[in-house]
Order: sequence, then C-alpha cells, then structure tokens
Amino acid sequence: MKTPATKTQAAGHGEADRIIHVPRRYTSREWGGTETVIQNLSRVQRAQGWRTEIATSQALDARPSDCLDGTPVRRFRHRYPFLGLSAEARAAMDKKGGNLISLPLFWHLLRSRRVRLYHAHAIKRLGGMVRTAARWNRKPYVVTLHGGFFDMPEAEHEDLVEAGRGCFEWGKGVGALLGSRKVLNDADHVICVGKAERDKALDRLSHDRVSWLPNGVDFKKFTTGDGRRFRAAHDIPADAFVVLCVSRIDSQKNQVSLVEAFARFLKQQPHSRLVLAGPCTQPAYQAKLTALIDRLKLRDRVLLLPGFANHDPSLADAFHAGDVFVLPSRHEPFGIVVLEAWSAGKPVIASQVG
Repeated sequence: MKTPATKTQAAGHGEADRIIHVPRRYTSREWGGTETVIQNLSRVQRAQGWRTEIATSQALDARPSDCLDGTPVRRFRHRYPFLGLSAEARAAMDKKGGNLISLPLFWHLLRSRRVRLYHAHAIKRLGGMVRTAARWNRKPYVVTLHGGFFDMPEAEHEDLVEAGRGCFEWGKGVGALLGSRKVLNDADHVICVGKAERDKALDRLSHDRVSWLPNGVDFKKFTTGDGRRFRAAHDIPADAFVVLCVSRIDSQKNQVSLVEAFARFLKQQPHSRLVLAGPCTQPAYQAKLTALIDRLKLRDRVLLLPGFANHDPSLADAFHAGDVFVLPSRHEPFGIVVLEAWSAGKPVIASQVG
C-alpha cells in the first residue's frame, strides 16, 4: 500500500484527506494502552494535515459524540448477537473482548466521504464491517493487532469467550456476510505491536503485508510528575518503598501473583506499599484479588485505585511516586505502561512475555 500523501498533496483540493479509526470501544472513563496508541497516532496524523476521527460503539460510554485530545469521537448503538445473554454478560463483553454488531456504525462507515484510509483496531465482526465498507468504497484499510491474535495463550482466549458460553450465537451468519474471517488476509496492511505476533502472522497469513511497529508514548508527558502529591493524596508515607503496577484489573495482568510476591517482599521491606491502579475488566478476578489481600492481611499495605482518565495528571504523579514499576502479565502483546515508567525514570520488573 502506498504511503498516504502529505497535506499539500491531498488536503484542501477536494481529495481524500480523512482517516477513520475504528476501535471496539473508546472512552476516557476507562483508558488503556490501545486508547493511548490511537490518541497519539491521531495527534501525529492531524499535525500532518489529515482529518482524523474515531468511530466506535457505545460500550462503556453511551454519549453519541465526544472530542478527546482534539479528535472527534462518534459512538453508535451496538449489540451482541447471543440468545439468552444476561445483563451481566453484556456488561462483561463491553469491558473486554465482546464480538459486537453495530448496524449504525456500519452505515456510517459506508456513507463516509473523502476517506483516505480506514484503520481497524479490532477484528472479528467489527473488522468485517471495516473490510466491507472499505471494499464497497474502494478504499484501503489497515488493521492493528493490539491485543494479540496469533500470539495468544489458550487461557486468555477462554477468558474472552467466557461471557457468551452457553448462549446461542446467532451472529455467525452476519460475520460470514461481512467476511470476518477474511479481515486480516484482505487487509492492505497488518500492523503488529509485538515481534512474536508479527512472526506468527507472516507464517499464518496468505501475504507478507505485515509490519512489526512497536508502540510509542509521548515521553515528555511522564518526565514531570509530583510523587509527593500522589503519596499525600493517598496517605502513603513519604519514607515508604512503593511498588507500582498500572494495568487493567484482569487475569491477563496477573496482579494475584504480584500480591503474593509482595507479601513475601514485605518480610524484607516492612515499610513498603503496593499500588495497583487500573480499570476493572473482570469483576470476578477483582473479587479474587481483594479476597487474597484480605486473607494475607494486606489491606493497609495494598492500595487499589481505579484507572486514570486520559489527561489526568495523577497518572504521571503515580509513576513518580513509585520506587519500582512491576508488570507481571501472563500475556502481553506490548505493555505500553513499561515505556511510561521508563519515561518517568523508574526501574521496571516485567514477566518474560511480549
């Protein structure tokens, strides 16, 4: 696929100058690595003269329109094509991995004009909508694999499908019409944030239009932060040794193992604190985590915080309050928080994945 032209070549003359990013969900209320990548990419593309927008579902955010960091966001009604799906299961799918259908979103993609590029940040039925719209409008589309597809442990895959287990899935025919299983093979390019993912994609796909493009961060955002302010706000002693983990509360992120290790670490460093910050994407796992904290009598030593909004200065403050950053994931396509911790000048301990 040819590299998009610059602003002087494309924009301002009625030519295609619009890039539509299509993630499964996008809200400042539960911000994560994928959202950070899309935000940074959109910012750079706008600086080059492109008109960027984000088209997504209303998962976790029912507001139909929004603007985050200068990029317009449009959200559309969606549903999960399962019979007998409980409200709890729908909420779980909104949180993580739901294979959704959104006819209003699909119609928006089909009707969009002056599109230079569709950029899918999910596959399955949502990716099929992007594929079909791009083919219908004779425009290129690319796919970024943020969460791993070829390089995913079986246990992680089981977690993704757990919410719909036991329900009849009537959406398989819709997926077939959209060419959901052809999304990666038909893409003009596939971007992998992890090298292992890229290697497996090259082995499994019918083409070599695959690149390994590691994530990046706006490191200047994390070079300054007020660690003392963060400690004071959360009653953390100034002389405490702080172990920090910023990630979704999710079995993939493996905070249970970190709490168990921290309990042993306390015997050597009794004035330590563990800070776990991130949105909960698996309530059952969070319940398991809090039960462990109670059983080990660590409630006064472990601080559980919700995730930070995209522009919340508390995130940089948290990195500067920590003495060491730990990411114990059992599966990690990239782990963008490691870059954020390094940008704050902090040592990092991470599991040997991703």
